[in-house]
Amino acid sequence: MKYLKLATAVMLTFLLSGKICLAQDTKIMGFVDVLSFYKDDRLNFAFGEQDLFITSELNDKISFLGETVFKFDSESATNFSLSVERIVIRYNLKGNHYLLLGKHHTPLNYWNDSYHHGRVFFPNIYRPLLFQDFMIPLHTTGISFQGLNLTKLNFGYDVMVGNGIGSGDLSDNDDNKSIIAAVHIKPFDGFRAGASFYYDKVSAGVEGHHGSHSTGNNLPAFTQMIYSGSLSYFKNNLELLAEGSMVTNDFDSTGSYSSFGSYVHAGYRVTSKLIPYVRYDLVDYDGKDMWFGGNSRQSFIAGARYEFSYLAILKGEFQQTMPETGDDSNMITLQFAIGF
Repeated sequence: MKYLKLATAVMLTFLLSGKICLAQDTKIMGFVDVLSFYKDDRLNFAFGEQDLFITSELNDKISFLGETVFKFDSESATNFSLSVERIVIRYNLKGNHYLLLGKHHTPLNYWNDSYHHGRVFFPNIYRPLLFQDFMIPLHTTGISFQGLNLTKLNFGYDVMVGNGIGSGDLSDNDDNKSIIAAVHIKPFDGFRAGASFYYDKVSAGVEGHHGSHSTGNNLPAFTQMIYSGSLSYFKNNLELLAEGSMVTNDFDSTGSYSSFGSYVHAGYRVTSKLIPYVRYDLVDYDGKDMWFGGNSRQSFIAGARYEFSYLAILKGEFQQTMPETGDDSNMITLQFAIGF
């Protein structure tokens, strides 16, 4: 009899565990892209990032989002590296108000806030120059309060405090914290308008976002402020997306300098599967700014997307880049991106 009771207890334990597992809704997806591009009289074949994307609803209050990317890295012994792009735990405070903890995409711009590393969802093949140049901090580790779809305007907000520029994912490099505030409205279907502000006091000797701007220990301390705005409309076969960011770096010793980055994307669905598009990019740096150090340029893109399905997209585009100094460059790229 005691063995029967023991067996019954074990079975009940497994059954209860099964119910708990079933109550947790976890989804795992992957994204990858392969491409070929022609530049400088040379045909090249390559592949992009492989993205592992995990979401999980633990219960009606707590959810999780994780994103990890595998990509080529010439400095790695294996020529590949693993990068944890996002680790976010979200807690539903009440209604459509949330508390978020972890490593986030900094909620400054529509593109950075809406598109993850799955290239299948990008309207173009490459990110705008504004993000390729890391004019804004793409990631921030910290705490955030978020509201979504509030009032008849579908008002949303993000207020975040996080580790500042030059910090890692495990600790801050100084006593200063970055502060981010962003708001948006979606008054009718397909339309979104947003604005955001970023503030951080950057310590002396800090390297740029992802090491992109680096004057090493020669760089004095400064205050960075970023003002961004965006407009988007995706509806009735039409795609319109425009964003702009002004970055002001205020050095105590040399003064204040402002740089500007923007892009405009437009596309139209001519059939159920084919969407031609164009995009114009501009990054305009103050040449005296020790943080950015120049490299202003414009870019024009014309291309098309063909949707075999929602998770299988073929894109082809021509890109002309016109730097402030130096020769123009042209590139033709063909990309096949999938989600699985």
